[in-house]
Parts: sequence; structure tokens; C-alpha cells
Amino acid sequence: MVDVIVGEYSAAFRSRMVERMVGPRAVSATALAREVGVSQPVLSRWLLKAPTVDGMTSARKRTDKQWTGAEKWRVVLAASQCSASDLGALLRREGLHETQLASWRAAAEAALAEPAKAARGRAKPSVEAKRIQVLERELRRKDAALAETAALLVLKKKVLAIWGDGDDSTDPRNAR
Repeated sequence: MVDVIVGEYSAAFRSRMVERMVGPRAVSATALAREVGVSQPVLSRWLLKAPTVDGMTSARKRTDKQWTGAEKWRVVLAASQCSASDLGALLRREGLHETQLASWRAAAEAALAEPAKAARGRAKPSVEAKRIQVLERELRRKDAALAETAALLVLKKKVLAIWGDGDDSTDPRNAR
């Protein structure tokens, strides 16, 4: 394999370092930095950029697992019960980076902080609920029209009671 030099380090070296930072037997970027003499921020940057760098995609695939909500919650709970020294071991065992855990923890706290608001924001009216709203609006409109028609009929009856039905023999034109 030909080593492609990127900056000071070859792609093969960078790939080997990323492989050591992921998986069940992963070493933290800080510990690896002390061991190999590359700074921790550089190692962390390699880890984050691993999917986009040639030769590193195979090392990074192990951390691309699709986590379910229950799995994330299990890891967040386990991490909350760990001491600082045990946290690194947990992260290595799970194949996670500390930033992922922090974002999962923040998402869990946000979801637990305002469950009613989150539920209102997520809950969109169903098709049936929208249809019910349309039908109720139409019913109110028709009730108003019916009430108006009923009022006109009552008024017509009163007019007929006062002035008669107009069938009498008197013609208003001849009543001079």
C-alpha cells in the first residue's frame, strides 16, 4: 500500500490512529496523543473527519451504528452512574465519543424538561380531527342561517296577524 502524505502524516498512519480510537478496545484521543506524540485536538479532528478522508472509511464505519432512542437512553443512564474514570471505559465499550454522549444527554434533558410543550409541538391534527373541525364550522354556519330563517318566518306571521293576509275585497288603489 502506498502511503499518501496529507500534511505531516500519511493517510495510512491517520487511518491506524482512527482505528485505535474506535470500537470496543478503543483508546481515548488523550491517551493516544501521549503514546504517539500527536496532539489530542489533531487526533480528535481525524476521528471526526474519518468518513470523508480516503482510507479511513472502514475504520469509521463501526461508529456509524444507527442508535435507537432506547439504546441512547440506556447509555445516558449508564454514563450518569459512572465515575469520571469509568466513563472512558464505557464510551470505549460502546464505541462512542464523548460529544455524542453529551448531545444525547442534552436531548434527553430537553425532552424531559418540557414534555407537554414537546408533545404539543409534535402532535399534528389528524385527518379526522381536521375533518371534524371543518364539519363543526359548517354546522355553526348552517345553524346561524336556520335561526335567521326562523326569525323571518316568525316576523312574517306577526305581519300577517297585524295587517291580514291580503285576500280581502278591498283594493288599496280604490280606497280613496
